[in-house]
Amino acid sequence: MTSEQAPTDLVASVMHVRCPDRLPEEAYRRVLEELAGLSPVVQALPPTAALVELKGALRYHGTDARRLGEILRVRTLSRLGVDVRVGVGPSITVAATASAQIDQPGGVLAVAHEEAAGWLAPLPVDALHGIGPRQADALHDYGIHTVGLLAAVDPATVQRLLGGRAGRLAADRARGIDPRPVVPRTLPATTTVRHAFDRHVLDGATVRAALLDLVVQLGLLLRRRDQAARALTLTLKFAGNGGWEKTRRLKEPSAHDDDLRALAYQLMDAAGLQRGRLTAITLKGEDLINADQVAQQISLDDAREARLVAEATADRIRDKFGDGAIRPAAVYHRAS
Repeated sequence: MTSEQAPTDLVASVMHVRCPDRLPEEAYRRVLEELAGLSPVVQALPPTAALVELKGALRYHGTDARRLGEILRVRTLSRLGVDVRVGVGPSITVAATASAQIDQPGGVLAVAHEEAAGWLAPLPVDALHGIGPRQADALHDYGIHTVGLLAAVDPATVQRLLGGRAGRLAADRARGIDPRPVVPRTLPATTTVRHAFDRHVLDGATVRAALLDLVVQLGLLLRRRDQAARALTLTLKFAGNGGWEKTRRLKEPSAHDDDLRALAYQLMDAAGLQRGRLTAITLKGEDLINADQVAQQISLDDAREARLVAEATADRIRDKFGDGAIRPAAVYHRAS
């Protein structure tokens, strides 16, 4: 059901946007930019979703929320080649439930305030946003198969079935009660370096040398930007279009080669490669912060302090003579 014929003042203002699965991060960031063109209140929900509060934007644009959803879809298709599923409702729960009801690749479904309860009622209980498979199974065992039945059950009973907080939230949301606001949140800053192999290679000295080179590139990029990474993501691409990806957080935010290298090697070890034929590797610094936000601690490790001094000296040499002036010895060995 849509609110196409409903008066503008009855149309809900929360928009939930779902992008295609496995959408590249750069494309996702551009979708977020398109959302910011509709409203300043955008909450990123990585990796491929977002919330938008349109309450203040409706009067500015002079149209209703459903129309803004259609405008968004046209823009992402024409400018980015990305189709999106847009749900609009009076709350986050209704909007997110609506977007999930749209068949791929895309579309817009708007549910007005006065229609929300009736629209939710016949849906399967596991279609209600926030209800997971285990919760749905517990409700099914009790004979609760639709959102309307869930709304009719005494909240205390739902709490006994699903647990205190989870049961209370499920009972409220089935009744259309969801006071959560859309909280503006941008996607954490990231930076990425990549290496593509000329031919398929197995894990070994060649791969480790390439990874070390990426660590140096990433560290230099972060230091030049006066940033530090809280986490690293390693992505491996294999022959036949297979892939592997894993993210781990650093003990402390850092832009130093020592710290980045240690975690990058841990990630590579976690991949457990044996005979996989690699075609490319990508190293991404995640959740970046400004370097001045990193606490400076006194180190009693003389060897580390010496390496940090050498790193700063190497940075100055690269700034003067180019990035290729100093490279890891393993990289030179690989190239020879």
